[in-house]
Amino acid sequence: MEKIYTNNTTKQKVVKAKPETISFLLNYSKSLDMIKAGGIHFESHKN
Repeated sequence: MEKIYTNNTTKQKVVKAKPETISFLLNYSKSLDMIKAGGIHFESHKN
């Protein structure tokens, strides 16, 4: 198993996200609301 995961370390690329993408994801996560009712979890958006 070790050989499978350590052979191709030079082929990996660093992925950088744009500031707009980070801002969008943070704002999206802030708008989510989790409600628990009777043992069931509901997800809803605040807007």
